[in-house]
Amino acid sequence: MTKTVLITGATGAIGKAIAGRIAENHEYRIVLIARNKLKAAQIADQLIDRTGNKHISCLIADLSRKHEIQSIADNWRDPVHMLINVAGTTPRQRLETPEGIEMQWATNVLGYFWMIRYFLPYLKKGTPSRIVNVASYWAGNLDLNDPEFTSRRYDNNTAYRQSKQADRMLTVAFAERLKKENITVNACHPGDVHSNLSHDLGFG
Repeated sequence: MTKTVLITGATGAIGKAIAGRIAENHEYRIVLIARNKLKAAQIADQLIDRTGNKHISCLIADLSRKHEIQSIADNWRDPVHMLINVAGTTPRQRLETPEGIEMQWATNVLGYFWMIRYFLPYLKKGTPSRIVNVASYWAGNLDLNDPEFTSRRYDNNTAYRQSKQADRMLTVAFAERLKKENITVNACHPGDVHSNLSHDLGFG
């Protein structure tokens, strides 16, 4: 039976590498979730050519926008066997979504939460299923009094670190809640990767 894997942030260095590795096993159907339609389609074509896995497709959504995640979930019908949350951003200046949410918090934390929330019915259909949240060993210093830097000076390194700490906490919370549903939830540190994200943090 073909198993379905959803990967957010699939056009980034980490997401693309994960998709490529999983696609080598032709028992998996890979769905790349990204906001850039052209880039996602190009990566899907590259992975199909390299791995021979024809079951690779794209869904387009901005992970900082709740309604876009809800929309793709509302149009989904199949069981999901694995959800891998990779999408992340580290803008050097404080940005907000149109809804007024600080961009890193919206993408790196709420995006993970919304993906789990809205695709949970399909993860339940695919049990035993798995959720993997990409976090970081650099996680820490989460300020729950001001996670969006509304009353303190914005620093993208601090914003990134606290978003990854929130992802760890989110993982623990969902792992406890979903274990009775036969859904495993883990966080991982992918290692130091040369990427746009690491460049924006000043070490890539």
